Amino acid sequence: MPKSPVVLGIESSCDETGAGLVRDGVLLGQAVASSMDEHARYGGVVPEIAARAHVHAMAPVVREALDRAGLTLRDVGAVAVTTGPGLSGALQVGVAAAKGYAFSLGVPLYGVHHLAGHVAAAGLAGGPLPNPCVVLIVSGGHTSLLLVRDLARDPIVHLGDTLDDAAGECFDKTARILGLPYPGGPAIDRAARDGDPGAVRLPRPLTGPGDAPYAFSFSGLKTAAARWVEGHRAAGVEPRVPDAAASLQEAIADTLTRKAVRACTDHGIRTLVVVGGVAANSRIRALTEQRCAAAGITLRVPPLPLCTDNGAMVAAIGDLLARAGAEPAPLDVSIDPSAPLEYAALTPRPRARSAA
Repeated sequence: MPKSPVVLGIESSCDETGAGLVRDGVLLGQAVASSMDEHARYGGVVPEIAARAHVHAMAPVVREALDRAGLTLRDVGAVAVTTGPGLSGALQVGVAAAKGYAFSLGVPLYGVHHLAGHVAAAGLAGGPLPNPCVVLIVSGGHTSLLLVRDLARDPIVHLGDTLDDAAGECFDKTARILGLPYPGGPAIDRAARDGDPGAVRLPRPLTGPGDAPYAFSFSGLKTAAARWVEGHRAAGVEPRVPDAAASLQEAIADTLTRKAVRACTDHGIRTLVVVGGVAANSRIRALTEQRCAAAGITLRVPPLPLCTDNGAMVAAIGDLLARAGAEPAPLDVSIDPSAPLEYAALTPRPRARSAA
């Protein structure tokens, strides 16, 4: 059996420049550079600033990842890169770099889906994911419940998706209303430590008997929190930020975990995987663990450094594709900033599993 290649993964879909190296499901080394501080003054990511930051950080981040792995570029046997979804200019930087590395090294190039990378990150800690499993993705712009089988070969089944604001957007927008810094998720998590999660009565969106069981909608929750803050300020009373933060965090965690556990029990699946940047939230992690334990469901959540955007998760997908014998992408592969999540590889489509 030929030895599996070392896969270099490159991630540049938003404001993190990431590089990682994976072989046979084992993370060998990774490095991440973030331009978040440059965006904080604007209260959100500025695409042009993100793209410029990627240009400056790309080569140093790849070198750092190689150094941490004790490898050189000559050891790289394949390159994987996020080709979508994400910010157009940011994606272009990563794809251009990946093409350059792949062409100069004479190795295969794999274009992968950013969200599938988050799923693969969970396999870097604790071994391969079970087939099948339910995956809850919670990130800045996406909240989805997925049914995942063989990530390298099978189509990804969407059980439910975000109808408007994702959980991460709700955190960011409410944090701004409360006067907390960007990014809002970590700021609300910190503030909530001193708050009462029952202080503010906030809705649990789409959790009623007639609602879509696995869909998400956090726009109304954000509005309810804003109305509470505005009501206090109109009355000349400054709202207690820790109470508002704790109550919002509890509402989001309650909604996410309730739907995720229901998806597992409805489909007879005993493993729930929770991934994405918002999976780093302490209350979401704690409540998911509590409810999974009560339902007899095994929970898989990546370590905190693998929750946010990183190159290791992209390398993990490339590693799965290479070992599955997937066809590499052409060197003229292009980005797809709004790519739907159907397969882990964006182009070309992986070979379908035989019906035998």
